[in-house]
Amino acid sequence: MSTGPTDPVITQLRDQISDNDLKIVDAVNKRLKLVAQLKRYKEEHGVDFYDPAREEWMLTFLSRANKGPISNDGLRTVFTEILTVTKQELAPKE
Repeated sequence: MSTGPTDPVITQLRDQISDNDLKIVDAVNKRLKLVAQLKRYKEEHGVDFYDPAREEWMLTFLSRANKGPISNDGLRTVFTEILTVTKQELAPKE
């Protein structure tokens, strides 16, 4: 029985993983655009961009909505990284 790169099950699963990876990239880019809009609006209205209470609320909200199999610790790690990258991407460029 073949389990190498020509195995149709492996190929199918890898294709599905690649499709999901593309969806993740698309979702992160959409999120980044929305956060950029929020940042501009807040700046125009004199509101601080960074809101640690909102971030903690979001992490709690997502943990409560999580149906797995990702653990809540894993979910928190993923979204903490997304928040870090978002701040880096939206930071003023020098």
